[in-house]
Amino acid sequence: MNKAELIAKIAENAELSKAQANRALKSFEMAVTEAMKNGDKISLVGFGSFEISNRSARTGRNPQTGKEIQIPAAKIPKFKAGKGLRDSLN
Repeated sequence: MNKAELIAKIAENAELSKAQANRALKSFEMAVTEAMKNGDKISLVGFGSFEISNRSARTGRNPQTGKEIQIPAAKIPKFKAGKGLRDSLN
């Protein structure tokens, strides 16, 4: 499912226009992004949680040349599925 299909599904399920569903999805994306930038964890009970994981700097290798390179530390977004979502898939 791509973004356009997701917007169409949201519009259908919530009885909204596609424009309203698009604004709702963009608002959700912005709210999650802003909260994660602030270091907050977002928990949607039954669905899952979004959080930031810190990945430390490390030494890697360029696959073309074999030369060692330094990979900088990074903040990585993570999603952990909740029990309700996991149970609905099985």
